[in-house]
Amino acid sequence: MKQVAIVTGGSQGIGLAISQLFINEGYRVYNLDILKSNTGEFIYCDMSNFADVTAAVNQVIDREGQIDTLICNAGIHLSGSIEETSEAQFDQLFAINVKGAYAAIQASLATMKLQQSAAIVIISSDQAIIGKNNSFAYNLSKHALASICKTTALDYASFNIRVNAICPGTIETPLYHKAIDKYCAQSGASKEDIHKAEQALQPLGRLGQPDEVAQFALFLAGDKASFITGSLHSIDGGYTTA
Repeated sequence: MKQVAIVTGGSQGIGLAISQLFINEGYRVYNLDILKSNTGEFIYCDMSNFADVTAAVNQVIDREGQIDTLICNAGIHLSGSIEETSEAQFDQLFAINVKGAYAAIQASLATMKLQQSAAIVIISSDQAIIGKNNSFAYNLSKHALASICKTTALDYASFNIRVNAICPGTIETPLYHKAIDKYCAQSGASKEDIHKAEQALQPLGRLGQPDEVAQFALFLAGDKASFITGSLHSIDGGYTTA
């Protein structure tokens, strides 16, 4: 019997890399996203809408009767200090980044408890560990995901449901390029110069790639990580060691 994985936000970037790798490893993957993708079984889902997320997860349960792995990856980025962040921006970011993960996990747990075995992998950020300038709401959302990881790991350890968070640093994804393009448009800076500067900030001298995060997610979902739960795992080229 194939294992079943749900990936939220699986149509691009890290989510797409995770979906592709899990499919290659024999999982049946369901991608919950608003962007259509031919990778895995696509279910349109607005991650900011609690009822939408619950219905999408229940659709997977109705089809498969099991959820072996849940990857909470969907998220958006926002730059700005606390003064520069509007209430509407704050609400939208938390609805997708935090409430979306909360809804997906809550909808999955009853089935996972019956199985007495499952893995939840939350894609957080290096910003769950450190602070960064002009990142008030985004940073706060990633700390919230780290908290969800730890509390849920403790609450459901007796059901053999493991919950871990991956904390990527700067990964070269469409989200990264969108943020850089926006900064360059506002500042007039050269994208090539900014890209090189970002690489230079990393102790390993380069940006991470989505497939490297995907490999980490696959490990945490598998039996080789059977004694790992409630942990935050950095994959950031050494950035947060400073």
